[in-house]
Amino acid sequence: MTPSCRLYLITPPRIDDLATFGRSLAAAMDAGDVAAVQIRLKDQPEAEVAAAVDVLAPIIQSRGAAVILNDDPVLAARLKCDGVHVGQDDMPLAQARKVMGPDAMIGVTCHDSRHLAMEAAEAGADYVAFGAFFPTTTKDASTRAEPEILSIWQEAMETPCVAIGGITVENARGLAAAGADFLAVSAGVWAHPEGPAAAVRSINAEIALGLAERA
Repeated sequence: MTPSCRLYLITPPRIDDLATFGRSLAAAMDAGDVAAVQIRLKDQPEAEVAAAVDVLAPIIQSRGAAVILNDDPVLAARLKCDGVHVGQDDMPLAQARKVMGPDAMIGVTCHDSRHLAMEAAEAGADYVAFGAFFPTTTKDASTRAEPEILSIWQEAMETPCVAIGGITVENARGLAAAGADFLAVSAGVWAHPEGPAAAVRSINAEIALGLAERA
């Protein structure tokens, strides 16, 4: 099977101006391939998260990408998101599946642990996320993963794997080459000096180079 790797955007942890961010998101998505966008507004009131989904979901879905909500399966189901991403301290996968339904996309944070990832895959996760691969300012990453975990996972398992944590234009290629099915990027896009659209174009170019090495 031909190897594949796609960009998975994550919103900034705060969005102060939804209309302005929506335009930025649209421009970024129009600049290159984006598989999914995770709306990740940490510690924000539920009403603000709902407002963000209301504004951003049509932008995301009209471009053929999935809307993933972070942490909260109940809210994700109520807002009709395409999926939810849960951490090890969030609602268990089996319960999240009952809440979200059989067709929803559910991803699970697995840090640097193949054991956690295998448990999630066997329980029906649609993807597992490994990280952080690099230092990140977006969240407090308690673990550091090595690219080798992606290669080992790719050889042994069919459940897609997401690489997350400090990913930028400069380091995306190596993770694509190592075996990531998706690269989850936040600050590496939104804080790029040439703007989010330029970042998406550049990361997609680096992914293509990484896939060429992996083939």
